[in-house]
Amino acid sequence: MYLKRLNGRLLGLTAASALFLAASSATHAGTATSNLSVTATVTANCTISTAPVAFGAYDPVVANATTDLNGTGTVTVTCTKSAAATITLGQGTNPGTGSTDAAPLRQMKDTGTDVLSYALYQDTGRTTVWGNTAGTGVADTGTGTVQNVTVYGAVPAGQNVPPASYSDTVVATVTF
Repeated sequence: MYLKRLNGRLLGLTAASALFLAASSATHAGTATSNLSVTATVTANCTISTAPVAFGAYDPVVANATTDLNGTGTVTVTCTKSAAATITLGQGTNPGTGSTDAAPLRQMKDTGTDVLSYALYQDTGRTTVWGNTAGTGVADTGTGTVQNVTVYGAVPAGQNVPPASYSDTVVATVTF
């Protein structure tokens, strides 16, 4: 009799478990879907750095009496891929009389009042002056990687200046 009651209880538990499982399966029998939108915005961005134009020794009596002293420097930009940018160079801290952003007359200065004229160009032939306006700057399209742009400089020949160290600071700007 004891076994009969135990079997009856086990049978009842098994039946209850089966009912629970059936009810549980019935509540999860269907599915529904919805699209999850995912968005991001990429904005144009650029960074800029420079390496100096170091002309070296200028000799107005012999070597540079009739020959310009040339030098090069570098403007390094990294812009977002396909971002349109313009690289401009300011007039410097010692601009000559009549200097403008579009037609800069740049000068290096010693510790006194003496100046040594120079120019910065966009091209190796030193014919296109690099200015500080959209029309006189260098156009660039970003690649997402570092781009080195050469600055070509020239100190005109035959300048009658005393021996000294001459320098100038030019602001390089990337507009995007």
